[in-house]
Amino acid sequence: MLQTVEQETGASPQWSVIWLHGLGADGHDFAPIVPELVRPHWPALRFVFPHAPVRPITINNGVPMRGWYDIVGMDFRSRADMAGVRESVAQLDALIAREIERGIAADHIFLAGFSQGGAVILSAALERTAPLAGLIALSTYLPDAQATTRADGAVDVPVFMAHGSSDPVIPLAVAEHSAQVLRDLGLQIQWQRYPMAHQVCAEEIHALGDWLQERLGVA
Repeated sequence: MLQTVEQETGASPQWSVIWLHGLGADGHDFAPIVPELVRPHWPALRFVFPHAPVRPITINNGVPMRGWYDIVGMDFRSRADMAGVRESVAQLDALIAREIERGIAADHIFLAGFSQGGAVILSAALERTAPLAGLIALSTYLPDAQATTRADGAVDVPVFMAHGSSDPVIPLAVAEHSAQVLRDLGLQIQWQRYPMAHQVCAEEIHALGDWLQERLGVA
């Protein structure tokens, strides 16, 4: 089981958000977003921020750092080590199972990810047949989008997907193509575009809050 950083917004949470960080970061990276995102009248949520394993990253001269998979080149059609992606999807499945064991219904679990972390949750959604509350994919893309299919009986899940128009790490066109592939595969995408680089912004956090509020069923 991956080590995690956890925050609960109230007693006895009945909703969970499992949030995967980007390359070279760790589980602490997005923990500060919780007070900016969560609204006072929401039900209690548990935020789970796992640490990715440390692994050599080819594109960074093999320097070891926390990453959900190796990046082997610049071409987005083949840059992701798909064996590493599948390994991270399996680790994510274990975290989902632990939340269910702790009393959170599967359809009350959100998966969130930034950059590499977002690539993993999008890959996971194409294989998962059990319910989820939704996906939050920030500044990310779908690995191996050219060869993507969905597993038989894969769950239909709403997706909040946001990207910066001047992202130098994952070009906007790559993210837009990924969003279209996901739509073609039947996922419900709410697409957001912001005048920013490879980051998050206040307007994005507010829009995500609106999206989450609707999924949580509160006014």
